[in-house]
Amino acid sequence: MIDNVEIIGLIAGVLTTAAFVPQVYKTWKSKSAESLSLTMFLVFFVGIILWLIYGISINSPAMILANSVTGLLALLLIFFKLRYK
Repeated sequence: MIDNVEIIGLIAGVLTTAAFVPQVYKTWKSKSAESLSLTMFLVFFVGIILWLIYGISINSPAMILANSVTGLLALLLIFFKLRYK
């Protein structure tokens, strides 16, 4: 059974992950990533991967799910930044 702390983590993960969706959509739709910082997203992506590894090591479904999806969204933004130069 998931405890209350994990539920808080799931809610936080959904909110912080969902915050990236409009940026990914806008970048994809406009085909412009000029305003995005590649350095910021590369550092952010590495941080997300480390959080994912941490989540796996402590067996936290909230951290695993949130960081997997956020990592994918960050990777998409990195891809868009490189593609839409």
